[in-house]
Amino acid sequence: MTDAYLDSPALTAEQRAVVEQPWDARVLVTAQAGAGKTHTLVRRLDALCGHGDPEEALQAAEILVLTFSRAAARELRERIARHGDRARRVRAQTFDAWAYGVLAQACPDGEWGSVGFDDRIIAATDAIEKGALEIGDSVPPAHVMIDEVQDLLGVRRELVEAVLDRYQDSCGFTMVGDAAQSVYGFQIKDPSERADETGRFFDWLRCSFPDDLVELQLTRNFRAVTPEARVALAHGPGLQQVTDAEEAGRLYEELRDLLLDPANALADLTDPLTLNKLRNLSDTCAILTRDNRQALVVSDILHKHGVEHRLRRPLEERPVPYWVAELLRRTEATGLTEDRFRALLGEIPLPYEPNADALWTVLRRVARGAGRNVLDLDRLRRAVADGRFPDEAADPETTRLVVSTVHRAKGLEFDQVIVLTPPTVAELRKQHKEELDLPAEARALYVAMTRARHDLYHVGSPELPKFRRAGARSNGRRYVGGWKSWERFGIVAEAGDVCRDNPPAYDTGGAETQTYLLEQVHPGDEVVLRRRHDMPTGEYQSPPYALLHRGREIGEMSERFRQGMFQVQKVSRTWEPWWPDEIHGLRIDTLETVTGSIAAGANAGLGDRGVWIAPRITGIGWYRSADRDEEQRA
Repeated sequence: MTDAYLDSPALTAEQRAVVEQPWDARVLVTAQAGAGKTHTLVRRLDALCGHGDPEEALQAAEILVLTFSRAAARELRERIARHGDRARRVRAQTFDAWAYGVLAQACPDGEWGSVGFDDRIIAATDAIEKGALEIGDSVPPAHVMIDEVQDLLGVRRELVEAVLDRYQDSCGFTMVGDAAQSVYGFQIKDPSERADETGRFFDWLRCSFPDDLVELQLTRNFRAVTPEARVALAHGPGLQQVTDAEEAGRLYEELRDLLLDPANALADLTDPLTLNKLRNLSDTCAILTRDNRQALVVSDILHKHGVEHRLRRPLEERPVPYWVAELLRRTEATGLTEDRFRALLGEIPLPYEPNADALWTVLRRVARGAGRNVLDLDRLRRAVADGRFPDEAADPETTRLVVSTVHRAKGLEFDQVIVLTPPTVAELRKQHKEELDLPAEARALYVAMTRARHDLYHVGSPELPKFRRAGARSNGRRYVGGWKSWERFGIVAEAGDVCRDNPPAYDTGGAETQTYLLEQVHPGDEVVLRRRHDMPTGEYQSPPYALLHRGREIGEMSERFRQGMFQVQKVSRTWEPWWPDEIHGLRIDTLETVTGSIAAGANAGLGDRGVWIAPRITGIGWYRSADRDEEQRA
């Protein structure tokens, strides 16, 4: 036993059976919620790297570890750092980050940073089928490891199948999943195709490797330490198999009844007792919602009552931490030694203590300089611009209270979990009609109820405004409307709403604004959008809006926002859109590093790298107009 294992829990017989499989074994592990999957995978990685028999060791570069989110990648990396031994050099990547790396190697001239997530996955799959992992510095995988494989759907499933199929004679794998936690079926728009996708990857593995697939189970729960937290676990086996709507409805109602035990009830989210509990948390806590509409409204309520929290963003959004821009801005050198990197990082104000060792290792991988121990800053800038900034260097979660949809909380755990009271099956049928997927609803409720370590509560769902989407497309800009089709009361913020092409306030004091952002602007702060003038910026755009923080301009809204605003406000072809004077209620999500015009950056006094800090916003923006307010008062 090595020092790395001194504080690591002993393996159970089930876990040891997974860990000790040979490197070329094809292993499918079914693991219920809280079954110690991450701990098992860390020890499995150590074994693959030769912890047991060095002669059977794989190199870190030969092991491909894919995750569905940055949070999962970070957790796995941190567990390896604490409890791993030989596996410390193994890199866990999100599907998107790995697909980008494949494309950058195979087709370096492509503009992959501007390509959508699914399109990038499709292009990477095509490149792999043509041998992209066998050219240049690429290393074909000798072992592939993926957790949460029940969520491998559509293009991501096809990507993994392409890898395993091409290297079936030389590659082992460890796939871990739980069909009871399959909640991403909604990504498949066609209901009949959605039903076919559920469990499809499990079936593909069994058909593709009929003679040597090793199927194992992890059945012991390590997460839930109280009876309240374990209340839903017995329903896991039934949910793994359920496809029938009637049976799914029965399981859903049983789970709902267990959740709504009066002993687990909290008062309304606006109740002083509930708010005081949330303000004075000593442990981690998540408020889990069924969809993003609920999450936005819950977050708005908490902000209005001064409760610090973080609204979890969509998994595909990957902002680059603001310290990267500051690192680049604070030196004119082309390269940094490790000592200089540490010194500069120490000068940047951060809400957490950064792990300089880990960050240096990660950044060196994407921006290695000419010297043996030098960071190339031009390469680092290109990594940011191309969307290749490593997931492992993302900011950690530092707030105790998180508001999240169930889907964004997949794979995570919290000391306390508060679930919004779910509707009955009858209410679901009324809300969703023919689009209702009862098996998915039952699995989502199960996932929500199995995130807790200690305490599981329920609280009434707040009243929701009428969220709608502009236009006929399902991806149109979201807004808040009313009973009448022409009513518009607000707009929902999205990633990319703040202009990145030029530095904030670049023509009136860009350097001073960067300092202001760094010292005065924090996640959760309220911001206001103020219309500059009445003239639309383009034929299908709204007028320009400035982004204000405590009355100071810290950015302007992007072309993407202006187009979305036009889409919302142009009710019909004959309708003359009106533009609110101000939009209130939006919040700072985070500060991020962005790249844009090198000339604009230089003119703003920010150097010649074309890198700066920009605010990212979130929430519901409510319209305010002097004329309309006057009409309502009259």
